[in-house]
Amino acid sequence: MSLPLEGLSAVVTGAGRGLGRAEALELARLGAAVVVNDFGQPGRDGTGEASAGPAEEVAAEIRASGGRAVAHTGDVADFQQARHLVELAVAEFGKLDVLVNNAGILRDRMVFSMSEGEWDSVIRVHLKGHFNTTHFAAAHWRERSKATGAPVYGRIVNTSSEAFLAGSAGQPNYAAAKGGIVGLTTSTALALAKYGVTANAICPRARTRMTEDVFAGFQEPDEGIDPLSPEHVAPLVGYLASPAASRVNGQLLVVHGGMVAIVDRPRVRAKFDSKQDTFTYDELDAVLTPHYAERPDGETFGAVEVLGLKRT
Repeated sequence: MSLPLEGLSAVVTGAGRGLGRAEALELARLGAAVVVNDFGQPGRDGTGEASAGPAEEVAAEIRASGGRAVAHTGDVADFQQARHLVELAVAEFGKLDVLVNNAGILRDRMVFSMSEGEWDSVIRVHLKGHFNTTHFAAAHWRERSKATGAPVYGRIVNTSSEAFLAGSAGQPNYAAAKGGIVGLTTSTALALAKYGVTANAICPRARTRMTEDVFAGFQEPDEGIDPLSPEHVAPLVGYLASPAASRVNGQLLVVHGGMVAIVDRPRVRAKFDSKQDTFTYDELDAVLTPHYAERPDGETFGAVEVLGLKRT
């Protein structure tokens, strides 16, 4: 019996630890040959000396289990290193079929305290890093499709966050980057559909080096799988990378602890029409102020309920 991803090759960024590691291992388990990318800096804020260790260790783990894998230790936020990452997949495995963007850093600060550097660095790694790899993967698929005159096989899985959906007071840079990733994903989905490529985004919730503060109060269970384990997220990535997900495109899915939720695109909540040629201040005050007065204090656009977690 063949595996769902047998004969396919994948790139997973930020795959030396946490979510990326779990995703790379899952893709390999499902039959894919994997390029394991990780810049290898020890600090979750993107500081410290880069190391080949994390990427090499995951690639070695895949090979020890009978799979095929190579390591790439470049910085995906660097345009040329992202090019080399895609070229490595093609050189090693003949083509690229799946791109999973997961690399990221945190530099948390309230918006009134954040420095320009803290803003730029997070946007660079998350949003530009997603763009860089997507650009070169998309060019590869477009070129192959034009050469054959037919659609090719291509899957992109991007990593957004509930920080974009529900807000995160101390992470304006991270929330903005993750919102931008959703916009990049939906645009890419429309642009590449005619070439046979799908692009989707996930909002994972998992206990990793990146979220150690966020989930510090959620105790790991004494038995069974931690509800916040990255292993709850990896199967969805494997599914979205597979032929079975050919009709899933431009979607945003929240995933954690044995739960997957499909997020609707924003819908109009209320609509008001001017009784004149255009609105006046007084007319807007008359219709909008009562509308918002009826909403709970502190309710924000796109807020989502936090499910399935018990803080200890």
